Formats: sequence, C-alpha cells, structure tokens
Amino acid sequence: MKPAIIKAGQWLLHALLPRTCAHCGLDLPYDGRAPLCRNCLAALEPLPELHCRVCGLPLRDGGSSCRDCRGESLPLTARSAFVFNPPMRSLVHALKYRGRDDLAPFLAGEMAAALNRFPELEVFKFAAAVPLHRARARERGYNQAELLAGALAARANLFHLPGAAERVRDTPSQTSLSREERRANMEGAFRIAGPELVKGRSVLLIDDVATSLATLSALAAEFRKAGAKSVAAFTLARE
Repeated sequence: MKPAIIKAGQWLLHALLPRTCAHCGLDLPYDGRAPLCRNCLAALEPLPELHCRVCGLPLRDGGSSCRDCRGESLPLTARSAFVFNPPMRSLVHALKYRGRDDLAPFLAGEMAAALNRFPELEVFKFAAAVPLHRARARERGYNQAELLAGALAARANLFHLPGAAERVRDTPSQTSLSREERRANMEGAFRIAGPELVKGRSVLLIDDVATSLATLSALAAEFRKAGAKSVAAFTLARE
C-alpha cells in the first residue's frame, strides 16, 4: 500500500476516532504513535543515575543505598525504567483501569530501551510477569504485567515464561498498609505453576510499578524455592 494512502487512512481514522493525550487530554497528531503529547512525553522521568543499588529507589542525597536497604538489605535487585510521576501515573492507570491494553507495546518498548542502562540485569534471560489473581484478571480482562512481559521479551531478546507463577490468594489492596503490613499481606500469595520452567534459570520479574517491593520480594522467594538460579525485578516505574 502506498504511503500516501496509508496517511490518508490514518487521517480519516483520527477524524472519526480522535486520539488524545493519556495525561492532559490534548489532541494527538493523526500519524503519531506515542500515547502522550510532546510536552507530556518529555515530562516522563527516567530512573535517575543516583538510585539505590539494591531496590532502585531514586536517591536525592547521595549514597549507594536507601535507608531501608542499608538497614536490612532486601534480597532482591530491582530496577525501573521511569519514576512514577504524574504523566506516568496516567499511563499506568489507563493501562490497568481503563482498558487501554493497547498501551502495552509502547510502554514495553520504553522499558526495552531503558533496560540497556542497567548492565547488572544483563545475565537475566527469562522474563516472568507478576500474576494477577484469576478473579481480578477476569474483571480486568487481562494482566497488564503479562502484556508488558510478553512485549518486552520480544523487544529485548528475552525468553518469556507466561503462566510460570500463579497468585493463589486475592490479597487486599496495599495502598494504605505500612511496609511491614505489606509483607505480611503477601505471605502465601503465590505459587510456581511450572517449576520446570524456572529451575536453573535467571529470571527477571516484570511488573508495572514498584513501591515497597513486598509483592516482588514474595514472588522472588517462590521462584528461588522452585530452583531459579537468580531472580531480579524490572518494572515500568518506581514510586
């Protein structure tokens, strides 16, 4: 098909179903691919170079570790592509709560580009998503972490392990819980559905947002019990 015809089709589709910025609501160019306008796209914040060497938390005051990791050293290396700022929050909320599964390829592409910034993650060749409980997956229609993991694996030359783990307990929301309460909330929440997919492999856990790392740490522990050689986490954003 000729480029002129393709552009005409894109313009007509945009006229009928205009695309708007997922954060500010401004109209997007008919031939653009990004879900944000130019200003909102520029406002996305990559994880700064100054971040905790263990959990990936951005550090404002220097040092190599955050206070929590200095105090007890989480058994999980975690990194993120972006900081969870307002434009990124809008993208994540659209993906998770407004049925915008079409955002996953774009976001996974951004994650793949950011992955090259973290040489400590190069040894991880297998990608596994943080699972949703089946009741929540039914309600949402998809697991956003699984969409990100699959699209990231395709772009970053990783082996995707779909369905490697299951969430066997539908845990309450962690928003209002303390760090200790979040860890207790996640006890017994996961099981490894395919141990043969995990044993002896270096697995990168994929999720949309990392906050306290309680969920990722609990899942990582199950992967280790199942024989994973090593486990780390890579998320779209860090709160």
